[in-house]
Amino acid sequence: MSTSQKIHFEISERKILLRVMDVVFTVLTLALIGHYTQFDYFRVSQTSFYWTIVLALYIVFFGTIFEMYNLQTASNRFQISKSIILTTSVTVLFYLLTPFYTPVLPSNRLQIILFFFSILISLSVWRYFYIVFLASNRFMKKVLFVGCSKDVDGLVTELAKFNPHYKVVGYIAIDENPNKTQVERISTEELDEFIRLQYVSEIVVANIKNKLTSVDLYNQLLRLLEKGIVIRKYNQVYEHSTYRLPIQFEDRELYKFFPFSRSNQNKLYMYFTRLFDLVFAVFGLLGFFLIAPLLWIINLFVNKGSFFYTQERIGKNGIPFTIYKMRTMVQNAEQNGAVFATTNDSRITPFGKFLRKTRLDELPQFINVLKGEMAIIGPRPERPVFVDQIAASIPLYQTRHVIKPGLTGWAQVNYPYGSNLDDSLMKLRYDLYYIKHRSLFLDVNIVVKTLSTVLFFRGQ
Repeated sequence: MSTSQKIHFEISERKILLRVMDVVFTVLTLALIGHYTQFDYFRVSQTSFYWTIVLALYIVFFGTIFEMYNLQTASNRFQISKSIILTTSVTVLFYLLTPFYTPVLPSNRLQIILFFFSILISLSVWRYFYIVFLASNRFMKKVLFVGCSKDVDGLVTELAKFNPHYKVVGYIAIDENPNKTQVERISTEELDEFIRLQYVSEIVVANIKNKLTSVDLYNQLLRLLEKGIVIRKYNQVYEHSTYRLPIQFEDRELYKFFPFSRSNQNKLYMYFTRLFDLVFAVFGLLGFFLIAPLLWIINLFVNKGSFFYTQERIGKNGIPFTIYKMRTMVQNAEQNGAVFATTNDSRITPFGKFLRKTRLDELPQFINVLKGEMAIIGPRPERPVFVDQIAASIPLYQTRHVIKPGLTGWAQVNYPYGSNLDDSLMKLRYDLYYIKHRSLFLDVNIVVKTLSTVLFFRGQ
């Protein structure tokens, strides 16, 4: 069997497949039930085809919120079962509550139950089929690394966290005295035979210092490229698999990560995002004013102290501004100086923990959005003292100030609260990924993921 005959789906292809087949299985099941039974509530026909479109949009939208398209969740029977139940329940509820775009409620309420279980069972059958067959090892992508032996184990482990179907089966060491690794080392003489026997479909060059000096190895890789073997740099693979940039503490060469997204200079995109910010902020503040009296009363008895607090943060182009928040810590929490907040920080009050988990403490920042100091989406603004500390260890940290800070962002929906320099570096990788790939699609993705974060109380 040739390498080209081995089946493998890339991460983006798997997510598209999951979305398409969720809709196909659901609509097909409902169509069959409607054809063979007296189920009249939902009919697939040319005259009412928009009902099908609305149902498809609901399934994909709520499925995204409840992490149906998170590949780790999709490969876990327990987690995907929970997501299927939540997605089905909310989809059916919204479908029933929007009769202008969906069928009129049936007189026989048993049809609603049949509608619910038809969607639940169809999604369950398809997703278990996916776990058993499409998420199995038979669809593993086999990869060969080229790089320094001391780096191989760490690079392989890092990729495996995000793409368990990306299997490194061997590596070619470019250092003179290779260390022992968990990955099989092969020589250049056996390269062609190894690729043929192992069905290797991709070669990853992990040597970032350009030490690939062997002419023979270069010529071998060139021949393999001509045969259709994909050859990529590790940085590209890392970025595609993890949705963050491979920034390190000592990195200073920003040009390695260019070009940044054209959306950063796209006037139409910038006008649209500003309009979105204004509309979202107005509705956000209206919602906040409705619940603020209740929160103020609770704070009066539980938090015992001021309701709001202000703090200086660094904004776009490094310009400081005053941020508005609801107080979540005890009074005088920093009387001994500024320190990072940590998970289970003793300074956070019980009510403050609730506000942080639900992200309610950040609602006053809609004022900053209206003033133009912040956007809805962007890197979270940091305090000047911490910016100076972090930038001293991570030179590229200041790069996140090329756009407005945001109420939510790519780092916030992908990584927990940061409490040290390692966390700051990881969040910077996500922030720079957003700046590099900024787009309307990515913005929508962040908004949906933020809804998921709030619903599952993952705020910090």
